[in-house]
Amino acid sequence: MAVAQAGAFIHCHSSLREYRALYRHERDNLLGNEETQGQDPYELAVYSTWKLSYDKLDTPARTFLQVCSSLHHEGISEEMFEKAASSQLNLEDLELQNEVTLLLTQLGKRDSGWSSWTFQKIIMRLSSHSLIEYDHQNRTYSIHPLVHHWSGTTIEGNRHDMQKLVLTVIGISFPWESDERDRQYRRKLLKHIANSMPSVQLEDINPLVGMHIAYIYDEAGRWKEAEAPQMMAMEKRKRVLGDAHPDTLASMESLAETYWSQGRLSDAEALYLVVLEKRKLVLGDEHPDTLVSMANLATTYISQGRFKEAEALLVVVTEKRKLVLGEDHPSTLVTIGNLAYMYRSQGRLDDAETLDLVVVEKAERLLGEDDYRTLVAKGNLASTYREQGRLKDAEALEVLVLEKRKLLLGDEHPETLRGMSNLAATYWKQGRWNDAEVLQIEAMEKMKTVIGDDHRWALENTANLANTYRNQGRLKDAEALQKAVMEKRIRVLGDDHFNTLKSMSSLAATYKDLGRLNEAEALEAIVEERRKRRDFLGATSRTQATSRTWGE
Repeated sequence: MAVAQAGAFIHCHSSLREYRALYRHERDNLLGNEETQGQDPYELAVYSTWKLSYDKLDTPARTFLQVCSSLHHEGISEEMFEKAASSQLNLEDLELQNEVTLLLTQLGKRDSGWSSWTFQKIIMRLSSHSLIEYDHQNRTYSIHPLVHHWSGTTIEGNRHDMQKLVLTVIGISFPWESDERDRQYRRKLLKHIANSMPSVQLEDINPLVGMHIAYIYDEAGRWKEAEAPQMMAMEKRKRVLGDAHPDTLASMESLAETYWSQGRLSDAEALYLVVLEKRKLVLGDEHPDTLVSMANLATTYISQGRFKEAEALLVVVTEKRKLVLGEDHPSTLVTIGNLAYMYRSQGRLDDAETLDLVVVEKAERLLGEDDYRTLVAKGNLASTYREQGRLKDAEALEVLVLEKRKLLLGDEHPETLRGMSNLAATYWKQGRWNDAEVLQIEAMEKMKTVIGDDHRWALENTANLANTYRNQGRLKDAEALQKAVMEKRIRVLGDDHFNTLKSMSSLAATYKDLGRLNEAEALEAIVEERRKRRDFLGATSRTQATSRTWGE
């Protein structure tokens, strides 16, 4: 019908090229135009035809069609509305809570839960007019993009208000559980959030909803997008609840973790210190939330190369979590894993292996072999094996972890790309420089888009690629990358961070290979002086940073 109408208009008024330009600016007018309806006098304009169907619908069916116009046109699930209807969350905004309740009641919410029969009757009415389709394989609904756009024009009143309500429904359907089914569900919400967010002012989003949206972005590795709703939630809660309220501190800590993920370590440290001090005052030193803050601050110190400070905190947190939460609690396993990373960074590889093996064994037993947290533990054990020179063991684990991360997270998630970089580092140690180069280049190109080429993981991968070039005899290529990495690390991490000093040492080695001995000696002297100044602990080169996705 749309094609026939377009053809009639082009025949009467314009060329195809001119119509395309006109369509971009006047879609609603063109599809609603009743003057050029084709050859058949009984044909109606596209929008007019849908309007006839729309007029026959009852109020719940019309409402659902309008709700769908604020979602992505594909992947619409009953599960989202059922989860939202079953949620017991308090939005702290009575008017918004009532509006959401009214909307969900039209779609199937009942006092005792959810009426799938009510929802399915709405779907049947829309299907009978060919306004919605069912995807049997994925058990989701979809709307043709034109119908999707048109249904937004049927909203009476403020379209912005509907989008705000729909975004709230998405937010309260959020499950906190860590099992894979819930992780998959949260990933499916991303495209619906992306469709609704641009039309809603951040200030209009409920803080709790904003935190849930940020969590979904963060879990997907989209840290830049997580930052804005976290900042909004934190500022609102400060104004309404005060600086020391538990919800305010939770918002502050979430923002700090996003800063950490982005590589903004000083910003993360500043927030973590504030949260830790306030939680100590209000909750005491041994409260689980206080221990979370201590563990997060320790992880930040690790990333900053401040190993002594990190170790002091981690030892305390590990012992207290064992006492308060138990030795098998996921949070206890996180701190044990982080402590293992500390030992690995200090060259205490046997101690690191002992702890890594404990975490892997318990994670497999308690969470399952394919759980994301188990994969984190296996990736950390592989890093220890690599530093011990057990390269076959490291490779076997890293290949397994990379393949499962691709399935669970997708090919371009930052954790997948980091796994790719780690496997390449093992290939490099095996002397398989061509295999390493292929993975390093792929990871480098994707990291530029996903996390930026000055993120610490991207810089680590690029530094490793430079070492690969050096081993291949491509000294000029190695020099160019090493200079770029060194300059970025000085800017991002500081001139005496252990990774910055590694970059200087690597560049000095390349200068030697090029016969530029004076430049090599000058760099080596700088490195030696700065190592002495900061009591450098000799962290090794390509270990992966320990993930904090177990609730830290």
